[in-house]
Amino acid sequence: MTINTSGRLAPTGYSPPRVSWEGFLAWREGTVQAEWVDGEIIEMAPASAVHQRLGGFLHAFLRAFIEHHGLGEILYAPFLMRLSFRPSGREPDLLFVATLHADRVKETYLDGPADLVVEIVSPESEARDRREKFLEYELAGIPEYWLIDVPRQEALFYVLDAEGRYQPAPLSDDGIYASTVLAGLQLRVDWLWQRPLPSLDAALADLPPV
Repeated sequence: MTINTSGRLAPTGYSPPRVSWEGFLAWREGTVQAEWVDGEIIEMAPASAVHQRLGGFLHAFLRAFIEHHGLGEILYAPFLMRLSFRPSGREPDLLFVATLHADRVKETYLDGPADLVVEIVSPESEARDRREKFLEYELAGIPEYWLIDVPRQEALFYVLDAEGRYQPAPLSDDGIYASTVLAGLQLRVDWLWQRPLPSLDAALADLPPV
């Protein structure tokens, strides 16, 4: 959905005026869920309960690991990530910023690429997450991209190769993904489809020793 700067829905065929990054931040005021792409404001659909629960589980799991090892910071939507080459201001579901890049974290957005991004696919976001964001994140040099599709029960993990192209990363024989960016982190993919989701303690206890 594209909107103009007054917040009204744009009619079919309407080309909205370009909005600067500063204008977008002023319009958004840190609370509206929206992205900024090529000077246009794109409103995000409300997240479902399943989306919220899964995002909360992954945030807790990743945060526990990141804080225990002092690796950096995990942030979540509606926190923005500004990428300069397109330009765009995306709103990943989760993003990890390594300590080395802590200076990129501003008050309401990340000024530059994250070190790891997680997107939870919804029907409204499928094309955006699988194609547009995939290419943007790859070109921006984000080292690791997780794409979690609950309806399909599909979890895809991509890691940049030496040429800066995303390559699919495999799971172990018992369905565990070992992160490249977060060395030592193991995620059992079957957790993501459980209802209810496992508690953090149960998830950590379920992992094999590293």
